[in-house]
Amino acid sequence: MHSPTSDSTPQANSTATEPIKLYHWLVVIIASAGWLFDCMDQRLFALAREPALREILGGKAADVAVKDLVFWATGIMLVGWATGGIIFGMMSDRLGRVKTMAATLLVYSCFTGLSGYAHSVTEFMLYRFLVGLGVGGMFGAATTLVAESVPTRIRPLALGLLQALSAVGNIIGSLVSTQVQPGKAEFLFGLSGWRILFFIGILPAILIVPMVLLLREPEKWKAAKARAKSGVEKAGSIPELFRHPVWRRNLLVGLGLGLAGMVGLWGVGFFSPELISTALKGAPQATIDTVRGYGLALQDCGSFLGMLVFTFLATRFGRKPAFLVSFLACLGITIYVFNNLKTGNDAYWMLPLMGFAQLSVFGGYAIYFPELFPTRLRGTGVGFCYNTVRYLAAPFPLLLGYLNRELSASGAAEPFRTAATIVSFIFVLGLIALIWAPETKDKPLPED
Repeated sequence: MHSPTSDSTPQANSTATEPIKLYHWLVVIIASAGWLFDCMDQRLFALAREPALREILGGKAADVAVKDLVFWATGIMLVGWATGGIIFGMMSDRLGRVKTMAATLLVYSCFTGLSGYAHSVTEFMLYRFLVGLGVGGMFGAATTLVAESVPTRIRPLALGLLQALSAVGNIIGSLVSTQVQPGKAEFLFGLSGWRILFFIGILPAILIVPMVLLLREPEKWKAAKARAKSGVEKAGSIPELFRHPVWRRNLLVGLGLGLAGMVGLWGVGFFSPELISTALKGAPQATIDTVRGYGLALQDCGSFLGMLVFTFLATRFGRKPAFLVSFLACLGITIYVFNNLKTGNDAYWMLPLMGFAQLSVFGGYAIYFPELFPTRLRGTGVGFCYNTVRYLAAPFPLLLGYLNRELSASGAAEPFRTAATIVSFIFVLGLIALIWAPETKDKPLPED
């Protein structure tokens, strides 16, 4: 094998001038839909987890006890997410991108629906772990499929659009919750609103039909698969990522960037429903549910714009400058919002700012991570960077809960806000990782 460089094969170079076809956009649309509905199911969980656990515990549990279980449920889902990222990442390199997307879609949608049947904390936690498996696999399979299928010149736009559209999934989940309020005790057929929300989460499984019938495996993946069968290369191998100095460096950079964003979002940002509960403490539950639904929908609108802006900055100025600006914005805006959101009206303008900052870096992950690894290891590498960091991120919701509990016991005035501020400094890790990050702007996908 020759040394790792940008892809220099005639087939790869031809992608620079390859005409843009209808099939290219079909790949982007279907892959984006798979990730969009994945994010919708994530949002349904974020909105339904507190009312669900409160009801399962009997409705009279102390607020601190409920929040503790919320932190645990989130952490357990992140562990499932990380596990799914590893399993399905290797599966996408060995069995194919399209097959893996279909499998992950079936897993996350079915187990989201089953979450609505949970009647014990153990059941609820188990279903959240299994949902996490599917959620973890979709991103790597979808981004590698798009990266390997579309011409080089539109790759950043296609991948940025895929990630930006994920915010639409979040928006759908948020708006659905304003009509199917998760905290309502008997919404339909004597079932609570949160149960109906989870049942709605099974509907994306319908997307499997066009996914399997219309999409085909990328030629790049087929060529890499043939080389792996002949023994020339090894596909889907985590040890291979660590053996080679270039892929190892890129993997560590991706882990640093991914951990900073994941902790910032799942350890702080996605606790904005609980921030709203804190700010509106004493208000009627219907009012809290309404502010949560519309506030998070606006947060997702900000997320959509943030990912589009990152795509522009990354395409125009480079990946590293875009990450630098985004992580600085994440740090400043997150701390500001968690210390200054006091009313429902505050939620409607502050949460979009936080969504803009925090999700901008996720636009970067979709563009940048596939550019760090060769075809035979791309699904594994992307899955490792984007999903495995959740093993490391999973303790942070628990850390947030621990800090909240300890600060409450010490008599601190705003324990939850202070705890979130402390955890927000994880964004500094992303700035440190940029020191070793390679710039991939205008370069073809790498190969061995």
